[in-house]
Amino acid sequence: MRKTATYGFLLTLLLASACKKVIDVDLKSATPQIVIEGNITDAGGPYIVKITKTVDFSAENVYPPVTNAVVTITDSTMKRTEQLQQIDSGVYVTSTIIGQTRHTYGMVVDVDGQRYTASSTMPRRVQLDSITFAENVNFNNQTEINAVVNFQDPVAIGNYYMFTEYVNSRQIPDIFVFEDRLSTGRYIEEPLFNDSSYLQKGDTLVLSMDCIDRNTYDYFFTLLNVTGNNNFQSVTPSNPVTNISNGALGYFSAHTVQRTAITVY
Repeated sequence: MRKTATYGFLLTLLLASACKKVIDVDLKSATPQIVIEGNITDAGGPYIVKITKTVDFSAENVYPPVTNAVVTITDSTMKRTEQLQQIDSGVYVTSTIIGQTRHTYGMVVDVDGQRYTASSTMPRRVQLDSITFAENVNFNNQTEINAVVNFQDPVAIGNYYMFTEYVNSRQIPDIFVFEDRLSTGRYIEEPLFNDSSYLQKGDTLVLSMDCIDRNTYDYFFTLLNVTGNNNFQSVTPSNPVTNISNGALGYFSAHTVQRTAITVY
């Protein structure tokens, strides 16, 4: 099953033991809430946790950074913990943790007398075989070019994927999340249809394929349902499923990442 979400997030771009909950926020007037975006990948560190606060729905989309947090990440598989260092307002980075597949990572954020926790297990990498292109005529009778990702899904059910495209060094706002519930063990040829940006022959496309866990998939799947097709520039102060405890918004994700560059033809 494929879902498309429109977003611009700190993608560098979650969770075996955490509780999942739906966060309901009064968008017209709400007490500011903590927003946490954390990522661990197999591409090498440092890894980043970004912490901000929400603003009222009517306010400008400038999310105040949280600068007084104590953030720790633990590789639960290796029993190693480190405290992150703040390098910018609301931006905390690792120095020793190494992202590895099938390792479980825990995050703890202490701020303003509150503790927020999450955990994520990095799935094994599924290799992207190739990127091809398909043309189709849209409702405006215009010819569109869309990338098609081609890869072998593992036999075991429960694989989740995220795809992000960068065209001529610019990120396309549409992202795609895909689960193998209806296609487990099959060879996947999945077109990435863009609603707002179209590829042109000769463009340089960089495509990121991330293997994510179920909780990360649920977060972005429900985020799409919350935001519809509206563009947004950060985690929305709304009610997507989150793997972070104690009423925080956002996500914590341990995932594999692979990027492939190709010229559109």
